[in-house]
Amino acid sequence: MTSVMVYHLVDDVDFWLSSTKRSEIFGALGIKFSTYIDPEGSNKVGLMLDVPDMDALVSFLQSDEALESMKHDGVQPETVQMLVAG
Repeated sequence: MTSVMVYHLVDDVDFWLSSTKRSEIFGALGIKFSTYIDPEGSNKVGLMLDVPDMDALVSFLQSDEALESMKHDGVQPETVQMLVAG
């Protein structure tokens, strides 16, 4: 299992938090996750992921489905940053 931290900006934090899209997508990939928000109220959000198959995650992130999922959740794709535990 690989631990991954992802952070990015969203259009609407409340909508992003309430969306079921992450559970659908990550569940299909066997990824468990936790969500995080900026305590100062900005539109910065993050995820901690437990990823069983990094190749599958990377492949998914390069897909049109990933872009559509991000668009649905109001994620600003150009702001996505990913860090992998060393």
